[in-house]
Amino acid sequence: MLKAGSLRENWLRPFFFYGNNWLSLLGGAITTASAMVLVGFWVVSVVGHGGSSNPYLGILFDLLLPGVFVAGLVLILVGIFIRRSFLLSTDQVPSFFPEVSIHDPVFRRGLDIVVVATLMNFIIVGVGCYRGVAYMDTVSFCGATCHVMAPENAAYHVSSHAGIVCTECHVAPGTAGYVHAKVNGTKQLFMVLVDHYPKPIMADHKVPVASATCLHCHNPNAELGDKLVVSQSFADDATNTQTSSVTVLHIGGDDALGHLSGIHGAHSGKIEYVATDADDQTIPWVRKSNPDGSTTDFIASGAPAPNIAHPQVMDCIGCHNRAAHSFDTAQGALDKMMAQGSPSATLPFLHKEGLALLKTKYDSQGEAKARITSGLITFYRSQYPSVWDAQRPQIQNSANSLVRIYIDNIFPAMNVGWGTHPNNIGHTDSAGCFRCHDGNHTSKAGKTITNDCSVCHNLVVSNEPHPKLLTDLGMH
Repeated sequence: MLKAGSLRENWLRPFFFYGNNWLSLLGGAITTASAMVLVGFWVVSVVGHGGSSNPYLGILFDLLLPGVFVAGLVLILVGIFIRRSFLLSTDQVPSFFPEVSIHDPVFRRGLDIVVVATLMNFIIVGVGCYRGVAYMDTVSFCGATCHVMAPENAAYHVSSHAGIVCTECHVAPGTAGYVHAKVNGTKQLFMVLVDHYPKPIMADHKVPVASATCLHCHNPNAELGDKLVVSQSFADDATNTQTSSVTVLHIGGDDALGHLSGIHGAHSGKIEYVATDADDQTIPWVRKSNPDGSTTDFIASGAPAPNIAHPQVMDCIGCHNRAAHSFDTAQGALDKMMAQGSPSATLPFLHKEGLALLKTKYDSQGEAKARITSGLITFYRSQYPSVWDAQRPQIQNSANSLVRIYIDNIFPAMNVGWGTHPNNIGHTDSAGCFRCHDGNHTSKAGKTITNDCSVCHNLVVSNEPHPKLLTDLGMH
């Protein structure tokens, strides 16, 4: 056992003597400042988690700052080793080391340097960490800085949720959600750094349940009644014949008297399901909880018996799976843009040629931009020279609009093409409602999950050129 005097003379005095150099003093300041920031963060986390819930927070506080702390310690030891080696080589090692005392001017000067440097580093590291965390909470970090999220970032900016911070939907509140986000975010960063991440990146149940996210803003019991949906489409003929469809969606909900109606009302009870694929597109088993406490199991005919030990509970995300990151189909996107005026429906066969150019396979967005533009221009110059001479600006603007449609929806580098990300709202572009409402899911008692169209919507007008209804409503 070392005595106090021996410890002071043989260890502390040499340590402070050799450590009185600019490199060791800088290391001490860095170590102390990073330690103060870390302790402050740990206190906030334990006492109340009043800080950010950013999924990459763990990278900063669990990896980078501890690394800075260790780097400071290494600098202390390196500085001591260098000074000791120099003094030994020049025979300047004293016969006894100075006493460690605040009254020693040399020791006091070194202590002053450490204190000042620590305060400066604390301010720099603290402010840097705060600004770093604040930046990692922004959409630009999640969508733009992380280049692999380019498809989701493009879809987000044209969604109804544009402006909602990513962490509001992708990080569940509470300690469990916070820890999960930190671990998952750190893992994702390493996957990107080593270039070992999936292409395309699929959701695969990474979004927290609706009760922890969606229901903070949306009332699940609101009675929304019916919604009128008007859609425009264009034919592949010379005049790009425009037609309109009008659908009444029975969204419904839970009214003031507790009556359930419509799509939301039918799904507001407890419904469990088992999917056999990561995207929830194949659902062979559904269980509905009845008002009397009993349950009814529906199984798709011909499907093998699934493992129902861990079923998923259907919530908002079960149908609204692409609420903030929805991708169009080629025809859907083209029809919407043409209804807005560009690409121009005055150009002959624009819809047919534009759709063919959009569906062509390109190796990159750059190639798509060049070939779509040149392809449309070549078509009109060769097939309709008079149109090219008279409507050259409209053709160029239409080509630009086609390029925009492609760039907003197709990302060859991430293997994202038309239909890569299915949207479960409706059933025209992907299975959607028909995953369960296909008339093929039957209970033991012979009851089948309904596929009666009128339960969810009524098609009032179907592909009519000039619907009288829209004229009467002043919408045409």
